[in-house]
Amino acid sequence: MRILIADDHHVVRRGLVFFLRTQSDIEIVGEAKNGYEAVELAQSLKPDLVLMDLVMPEMDGIEATKKLTQVMPDIKILILTSFSDQDYVIPAIRAGASGYQLKDVEPDQLVKAIRAVYNGENQLHPKVMNHVLTHVTNPPVSETNKLLDLTKRETEVLTEIAKGKSNKEIASDLVITEKTVKTHVSNILAKLDVADRTQAALYAVKQGLV
Repeated sequence: MRILIADDHHVVRRGLVFFLRTQSDIEIVGEAKNGYEAVELAQSLKPDLVLMDLVMPEMDGIEATKKLTQVMPDIKILILTSFSDQDYVIPAIRAGASGYQLKDVEPDQLVKAIRAVYNGENQLHPKVMNHVLTHVTNPPVSETNKLLDLTKRETEVLTEIAKGKSNKEIASDLVITEKTVKTHVSNILAKLDVADRTQAALYAVKQGLV
């Protein structure tokens, strides 16, 4: 897994590089000290995932995330920041972030979150999810109707995704194969017209499925 780290604090950036290089499946391909550099380096280095700080000079992490997801739709972006209030959380998720973690996270949990996001799983810090739950409101009827397109099994899978479960966990809980879960996930993303599991999970939260 190839990772680009974007953080304006040199000590934090170096610490992340030092720690993540101890993981055999992680390769640090570059470092950026602001959002502008993150966008430029990501396009040239083609990392699988960007570990993105939010408050940076020249271009913040939200704007960088928005630009990157537009030009590199397959890239995964995991926000790693000190800020958990909704003024940062909601815009970051709307910009296309695949996950959101706080800098007080335990190192092992951070690695777990990175791997989960890389594998397409929903990774939101509990404090972040609480803000999302209090922020969302009832959607227009036209949005609600999208759920009517889902089969009963797809609705069950969507509910489990919103709980942050991996494909393996969903397969075990619903007593189906992991391959079948992946098929359901693909169908769910297409029917809801969302780009990834995080957006599908947030949609499920909006509809009160969890």
